[in-house]
Parts: sequence; C-alpha cells; structure tokens
Amino acid sequence: MTTELIRRARELRQLQTKAESLLWNVLRAKRLCNKKFRRQHPVPPFVADFACCELALIVEIDGGYHDYQYEDDASRQKFLEEQGWQVVRFSTEDVLQNVEAVAIGIAKTIGLAPEIAPRNPNPSGMKCARARDAKKPR
Repeated sequence: MTTELIRRARELRQLQTKAESLLWNVLRAKRLCNKKFRRQHPVPPFVADFACCELALIVEIDGGYHDYQYEDDASRQKFLEEQGWQVVRFSTEDVLQNVEAVAIGIAKTIGLAPEIAPRNPNPSGMKCARARDAKKPR
C-alpha cells in the first residue's frame, strides 16, 4: 500500500460528508451485527467508503456526481469484485433520509439479521478505559 493512498484515506476521513458521518455512527464500534467496519479503507488503488474485511464487503455511498461517472464506478466495482470484495451501493439521499433502513439493507446483503447496537452514551471512551485499567493485575 502506498504512502500516498494512506494519506488520501486519512484526508477523506477528515472531510467526510454528512451521509458518511451518519452511516459511520451506525457502523463504527461493531454496532451493526457485531461486525468491524473501517471507514475510508484503502483497497489499492482505491479508497472504499466503508469496508468490513472479515466479510470482504465494501459499502459505497454515491452522491449526485456518481450519475455522471457510471462507467468509472462500474469499472471500479468490477475490479474490486475481481479482488474478492462484494460491493453494495447506497445513494446519499437514502442515507440522509433513513440511515437505519440502509443499515438493515447492509445486514441483509451479508445474510445476517439486522442488529444495531445503541450508541455509546460516553463517546469519550473514558469509562471503557477505566474498566480496562481496573481489570489489569497490579
């Protein structure tokens, strides 16, 4: 993996869209079906919006500009599928209007019952860190 691709993935994480942010809040921390998803995951030579490596699943969110690059998207998807990835696409509008329905669609795509864990009420992670530290032998 190239340094440039990693740099681009990090940059995309900083510039995520509202739709990406909404879906990330559903996918992060194994909230969907207890599966680990990564955002802006490099899959050379591309960067996938979201990827579950365990399931070889890529989730793409297509904004309006994708209407004008259908051939590029089809070529990219064909390449990723040849690499063993399954690619599922949702529109930005679908995510913004009903992110839970998108999450259910992702779960059904992978053949699992849709289970969405609640958000962590303490997003700082401090409670988790204290609990982890308390379990360490001294």
